[in-house]
Amino acid sequence: MQLKPLNTFTVTLMLFFTFLILFFSGFLEFPSVSSSIQQPFSTPPHTLSSKSHPFTDLLSAFRTWDSQMGCAGFRLKHQDLIRFLSNSSGSLQEAGGESSCHQLKMEHVSVLVKGWTWIPDNLDNLYSCRCGMSCLWTKSSVLADKPDALLFETTTPPFQRHSGDPLRVYMDLEAGRKHSGREDLFISYHANDDVQSTYAGALFHNGRNYHVSSYKNNDTLVYWSSSRCLPQRNQLAKSLLKLLPHHSFGKCLNNVGGLDMALSFYPECANDANNPKWWDHLHCAMSHYKFVLAIENTVTESYVTEKLFYALDSGAVPIYFGAPNVLDFVPPHSIIDGTKFSTMEELASYVKALANDAVAYAEYHAWRRCGVLGNYAKARAASLDTLPCRLCEAVSTKGGRNARTE
Repeated sequence: MQLKPLNTFTVTLMLFFTFLILFFSGFLEFPSVSSSIQQPFSTPPHTLSSKSHPFTDLLSAFRTWDSQMGCAGFRLKHQDLIRFLSNSSGSLQEAGGESSCHQLKMEHVSVLVKGWTWIPDNLDNLYSCRCGMSCLWTKSSVLADKPDALLFETTTPPFQRHSGDPLRVYMDLEAGRKHSGREDLFISYHANDDVQSTYAGALFHNGRNYHVSSYKNNDTLVYWSSSRCLPQRNQLAKSLLKLLPHHSFGKCLNNVGGLDMALSFYPECANDANNPKWWDHLHCAMSHYKFVLAIENTVTESYVTEKLFYALDSGAVPIYFGAPNVLDFVPPHSIIDGTKFSTMEELASYVKALANDAVAYAEYHAWRRCGVLGNYAKARAASLDTLPCRLCEAVSTKGGRNARTE
């Protein structure tokens, strides 16, 4: 008997049901949203050497690491990671922005910072910028009597800008950055906005005691300090810290007996012996611990704050919970991204093992000893430290007071 040819509809229907059977049986799998953007080098090595080398002196750990690996070995071992994290990142604006010299319309730009602001006073200066342009950044209306731009941070810019008025600049570096709706230029921590300002620079931590101890506490592994007790952050910190020996300073989960106990533990960390302040301990005290827990207030893309960079600057290894693209902002193999572990128990086990492996621990410091910076160099170049020149370039590109009104 001769078979009738199958029509197109029947064939399509058969293929569709075959596809469904394969999919639900697990032979076919679609990538999730989170896995569709591959980050092959973001997960730290969860297995360490079985050898235990407890240490309390960081310098001795460095010497051991030098003898067993050294900078050449580090570059070879992490060459894929270094290459991956050194490529151009969409998370960071390139220093100098997109404007080239021929796009600059002014040789000199003055920016007047308006109202009360946390912006450090020592940012006030006359800067020599690229392309021969100079930039005056000041809080003084005397020094900038006819500014090209007004910078607002805690107050809202004027509703309207008339022809010949200074450009209105608004800055918001908080999570969930919001435009004022009245600005001509917007500054935030995100690369998609007009001018980016990361937290990676030195000006975010003025007035600190930068004494760094080579001694690392081997009994109390983790430092944590927080005085804004957000429920979710507290719960996350509690779930990890209960598994690790730690000192918790600040108001949240304090287990040391007071807010100023860091200065009692480490008196050499006080900047002013007659009038010690709670923040004097931030870097110096951190340096006595192998790890610093850094948890952002809000988890959102590119919001990588001083909490992480304080820890890096202190010579500790940060255990970080925050921005999903954090690796775009830090040196290769410099932090432990807590989100890459399946459970808190797995993370705690890794931290304990790392604390007893001098060579593996020292490797987290190799970036600064070997000059392997990756995207960290770009994060520093886009920080508050360089903001004056970069903002002045943006103002110059628009033409300052001569910019057209919208």
